Amino acid sequence: MIEFRDVTKRFPDGTLAVDDFSLVIPSRQITVLVGSSGSGKTTLMRMINRMVDATSGAVEIDGVNVSTIEPVKLRRSIGYVMQNSGLLPHRRVVDNIATVPILNGTPKAQARERALQLMDTVGLDRSLAERYPAQLSGGQQQRVGVARGLAMDPNILLMDEPFSAVDPIVRDELQQEVLRLQAELARTIVFVSHDIDEAFLLGDQVVVLERGGHIVQKGAPVDILANPATEFVATFIGADRGRRRLVVSDTARPESGDDRVLVDSGGYPVGLISARDGQLAIGSPTPKSRSVSNKTDQAGDA
Repeated sequence: MIEFRDVTKRFPDGTLAVDDFSLVIPSRQITVLVGSSGSGKTTLMRMINRMVDATSGAVEIDGVNVSTIEPVKLRRSIGYVMQNSGLLPHRRVVDNIATVPILNGTPKAQARERALQLMDTVGLDRSLAERYPAQLSGGQQQRVGVARGLAMDPNILLMDEPFSAVDPIVRDELQQEVLRLQAELARTIVFVSHDIDEAFLLGDQVVVLERGGHIVQKGAPVDILANPATEFVATFIGADRGRRRLVVSDTARPESGDDRVLVDSGGYPVGLISARDGQLAIGSPTPKSRSVSNKTDQAGDA
């Protein structure tokens, strides 16, 4: 478990990036920090592995304050996947993946064999092992980045907007890959995104942030959709997310009542059917604000 307790971060130039932030990140789940630019989400994530140190407050992993752990040792024990993959351009794919294990003392041959196994895990053909990053597509580079993040078999994996630089089709493939890996490996994943669709798809817990790291709302995607806490959240969710194939889910229900949730073909919630009046709301704080007939037991376009 990761816990932020009363954390504040003020940079030397006076910028208050995070102000009195507290949050519990459950083990073996995906927590998505989502918000617009300047909401402090990346700063918060980087406090976990001490790429950024808190000005005040505490960040703890399983009850241990990260400030008591030597930064390099801490970082080598936590997987980290960044935007644009961050691969070393002069090293081959297999050596990029093996970098941290070798730095930690794993024999090179053993580290490379583990790297090849991880290529299998993330869906990369082993024929790519001897290529350089520039010889890969953007999606392949990101898969290498995920494999490198998993190389030390970490309990915690940090993912900082890892798919924002790839095209929508590749992004969808990579998102599905994360879900598959999580089902298989069950890691504690902290994922930073500016995209609420991505947050709803991936997150067991979604934390919506405003500037300064202020939590506007947190919870399961279905509960945020069902009951946006503020107008900001309602707007951030979006009143119209485009055309999707929708179906009624009998398994996804908000905690606050018996309302039924519509999910799209990807499985994440996009609308709410009120059990009280049989009306549908999509990304709206009030179910009556946008309604349709209660004929939704069959799939339809919306």
